[in-house]
Amino acid sequence: MKKRKFGLALSVVLAAGTLLGACGSKDDTTKGDKEDNFSLAMVTDLGGVDDKSFNQSAWEGIQKFGKDNGMKKGDGGYDYLQSASSSEYNTNLTNMNRRNFDLIFGVGYLMADAVKEVADQKPDTNFSIIDATVDAPNVASILFKEQEGAFLAGVAAASVTKSNKIGFVGGIDIPVINRFHAGFVEGVKAVNPDIKVDVQYTGAFDKAELGKTTANRMFTTGVDVIFHAAGATGNGVFTEAKERKAKDPNANVWVIGVDADQYKEGQVNDKTNVTLTSVMKRVDVAVQDVAKQAKEGKFPGGETLVYGLSDNGMALADSHGAISDETMKKIDDFAKQIADGKIKVPEKVEKKK
Repeated sequence: MKKRKFGLALSVVLAAGTLLGACGSKDDTTKGDKEDNFSLAMVTDLGGVDDKSFNQSAWEGIQKFGKDNGMKKGDGGYDYLQSASSSEYNTNLTNMNRRNFDLIFGVGYLMADAVKEVADQKPDTNFSIIDATVDAPNVASILFKEQEGAFLAGVAAASVTKSNKIGFVGGIDIPVINRFHAGFVEGVKAVNPDIKVDVQYTGAFDKAELGKTTANRMFTTGVDVIFHAAGATGNGVFTEAKERKAKDPNANVWVIGVDADQYKEGQVNDKTNVTLTSVMKRVDVAVQDVAKQAKEGKFPGGETLVYGLSDNGMALADSHGAISDETMKKIDDFAKQIADGKIKVPEKVEKKK
């Protein structure tokens, strides 16, 4: 598997930027036509385009690219189709192809089979899959080292917990979420191996009610920090924490967001917020980078692009003062060790013997 690295935005709340790097290439003789008439679209995974997380980050990247390049929403510009169920993946990808978009993103691991099938049927259209690999010359695969960003979140959680009980709420039990899970547990362990981490997978990315009930059980048992990697299901984790904080301003409850900066999701009132930080995957910037290359006739088809701390692909969002300066220094030190290769964060949780 060929891997390429790009600079994204490192550390705490960084602005998205355009990434540069050497590229795989198509025939540059078509470059002018591509630049003049280029269009792009995406098909969401479950959870919707406004999931305040993964799908939304990808859509924001497409919108920014479109606006920066004078494009309009709709045919011939940029657009999206929302998947209400997995049965719609193939149909939505095919519909976008029929509308003649030059580059079509499939957002999420669960769309890998559909992207592969449609890409094989439509070899003249470029596709990109996020969070999975598809072996096809007209597909660019985008992966992230989620475990590295999650490790830093684990350090943050372990540094602020008062109960020594921390929670992880995952969506579906798949490799992407396993990487978040593994990294988070390792980060907690690096600070205090005696802290208990309650791990629960809800089995869904689009069920806020499951996130809420899972968070309720955790908080009730004494957990005071929950990291969710569950898409829109995680919105329920925020809801539960906010309700508890609104009822009891002294309640020690925190939520760590995922994929995008979810600070706004934790707003209880104008003085109170339950978001400790968020593990940001620069999906928006990755989308813009691949789109830029495709527009210039240099689409990295057949390649896998991997984003991690060493090339600034993961980041922690601004804690707005919730994390102390002392802890931030600790987090920065761990980040440097990971980026330098001194700490290798596992992608899977080691099973107890």
